[in-house]
Amino acid sequence: MTFGSVFATTVVSVGPYHYVPTEWICVLFVVLYSISAALHLGQALKYKLWWMIPTATFAGLLEILGWSARLWSSRNPRLLTPYEMQIVGTIIAPTPLVAANFIILGKVITQIGSQYSRLTPKIYTIIFLCFDVVCLIVQAVGGASAAHAASTKTNATMGANIMLGGIAAQLFAIVIYVALAAETLLRLRYNMPFRYVDQPRILEKGQPAVSKKLQLMLFGMALCTLCIFIRSVYRTVELANGWAGPVISTERYFDWLDGGMVTLGLYTLNFFHPGILVKKDDFMAHSSQQSTDEEASAT
Repeated sequence: MTFGSVFATTVVSVGPYHYVPTEWICVLFVVLYSISAALHLGQALKYKLWWMIPTATFAGLLEILGWSARLWSSRNPRLLTPYEMQIVGTIIAPTPLVAANFIILGKVITQIGSQYSRLTPKIYTIIFLCFDVVCLIVQAVGGASAAHAASTKTNATMGANIMLGGIAAQLFAIVIYVALAAETLLRLRYNMPFRYVDQPRILEKGQPAVSKKLQLMLFGMALCTLCIFIRSVYRTVELANGWAGPVISTERYFDWLDGGMVTLGLYTLNFFHPGILVKKDDFMAHSSQQSTDEEASAT
């Protein structure tokens, strides 16, 4: 019994994770991410939302890569190759998911009225997507550097710092994104437009400012963003704590605060999908039809 305990401790201590990833947990996450990614691909094709493929679908594929590598590690805990793969896969996977939320908010703003937003939907999407791409590149570079940390401790620290900078920048972008979204909704709620447009949205008496479908979409976006935010805070603390710190060396933290949060975020957009909830505004269709009727009458 004593020999068995000593042997188990030895195996855990020599592995790069400082523990052996639990096999059934890895299998569970691979299955969950595979289902979500397949659903996102099918939904993107069904609703012709092609931008959901390089965003939410790609995020799912990266998580499959990362957790497949962890599954490999559960059987070969001392190998560096799967450890390197899971670093890169899991560190950058949520970034495309963040991009999906940025695009969806731009489309929601278009529907509720761009006059209530500080930025126009087009500028909003361009700025945040460009920033997201920069964060993705920084995290990928940091992940690649950390993946080759087998050489020296200096390289490992440098890679961690680069990744930490990428995640911190992403956290900053999420905070600004939430602040701008909240401002837009508050301006809409109290009818305080940031700018005036030629054809403002006119609500009929008793008509809610935001339809029930859009309310569901906003709830889904809020939940997805919260999950990614929690995950990003965890990874920031994890990397700031060092490669041998108690946070990165505790498996359950990673399972719940990274794997669990990203899984919930992905499935949230499966259930609260923009293809179902974000559609052309009724008043826009009505205005278009009215213009067509007026032109026909004039002719």
